[in-house]
Amino acid sequence: MLINQVSKTTGLTKKAIEYYTLQGLISPSILENGYRDYSENDIEILNKISVLRKLNLGTDEIRTVLSDKSNTALQAISVKKELDFQRKAVKNTILSKLGSGKSYFEISTELQVLDHNKTITEKLWEAFPGYYGRFICLHFARFLYEPIKTEIQQAAYETIISFLDNVPSFDLPEELQEYLIEGTRHIGTEQMKDMIESTKKFIENPDDFLAANKEMLEQYLEFKQSDEYKNSQAYKSMEMLKAFNRTSGYYDIFIPALKQLSSSYTEYCRQMETANEKMLVQYPEISKMDSKDNRSKYHEVVKLGFI
Repeated sequence: MLINQVSKTTGLTKKAIEYYTLQGLISPSILENGYRDYSENDIEILNKISVLRKLNLGTDEIRTVLSDKSNTALQAISVKKELDFQRKAVKNTILSKLGSGKSYFEISTELQVLDHNKTITEKLWEAFPGYYGRFICLHFARFLYEPIKTEIQQAAYETIISFLDNVPSFDLPEELQEYLIEGTRHIGTEQMKDMIESTKKFIENPDDFLAANKEMLEQYLEFKQSDEYKNSQAYKSMEMLKAFNRTSGYYDIFIPALKQLSSSYTEYCRQMETANEKMLVQYPEISKMDSKDNRSKYHEVVKLGFI
């Protein structure tokens, strides 16, 4: 198919098609007369590019998506854009404050908070790739919008950066990687935000949450004690993650430093521990199930998906 027809079929301009061709995103054959002949596969790729451009993805992002067979690239980009969206909302609030007469010095301090937020979340992304990295980036980002006012906070920030720069890579065997990719293929930012919202409901009113989800929790805990679960890829993945968190300094370095850096995270942990105590009263078998892993008082809540 020649470029004029391709343009009509895809809705892309000829200039855009030529650009994507030069960028190597498509590779039409060359006819004897020198014209490019676009195949059905080229058309399919251009249709994908058209959709991705309308979603404001850049050329490099599109290239990554097109070369990715697991669909994880799109999930990663969606989290990045969600984090950017959150920061943009904060910037708009700061701009409004500036327009209302707040000093440039005060505004500069607030903008530093965004820099700290971006630095930590990007390093979290690097340290914990895949679904786990995407999830904890969204989870922790909301606690990183507080200014650093004290020497203790500054030291905590530096401790976090040092930890993330030096934490060993979390490597799963190939079969577990494939399992996690397949098992989390459907999970995007909306589902992650739903999990975070479930956490909020749980810690703010644990009694109501436990009562409303009684049947689901009992079924879940029964499954967690079954041989089926203990022989599953999910169990193996969770055990490896727990071992990594115990040995990497996640519980001993990262979490304590984050509490010192963020008062909102400290309050979150306090509420979580209170809610978890109520859960243990109602379901004491949880402590027996995971007696080996006692570094995180609310680790069972994490595993339930309410991190």
